[in-house]
Amino acid sequence: MRIGELSRRTGVHAHQLRYYESQGLLEADRAGNGYREYDESAVLRVKQIRHLLGAGLNSEDIAYVLPCAVGEAPELPGCAELLTAMRSRLRRLDDQMEQLARSRDALSDYIDAAERTGPSYPPFDGAGREQPVSA
Repeated sequence: MRIGELSRRTGVHAHQLRYYESQGLLEADRAGNGYREYDESAVLRVKQIRHLLGAGLNSEDIAYVLPCAVGEAPELPGCAELLTAMRSRLRRLDDQMEQLARSRDALSDYIDAAERTGPSYPPFDGAGREQPVSA
């Protein structure tokens, strides 16, 4: 099947499919006219990729686990190397979430402090420039 049909069957845009191919996640043969040709297994592969992306894995992580994937969801075997890689990704996500929570708290504190002090004089626009004060 060509890329347009694979896109229709999976709901994934053609440019994303080309990206998956460039990352080594999806394989296509080339027809004599240069068009990409995918076999039927590409539909399942794209669905697996989408599920793994939804789990927060990046394309490098997915390239590592995809050869082990079984089924659409997909199921992954519990081999030691694979578990180590997924736990590492989970730790990175936890660290990012903690950093985002700290940033959110700091921003919230700034907003609260600004609301307590009231409007600034002279007033500023969104770019930090003073606005003329009308009489």
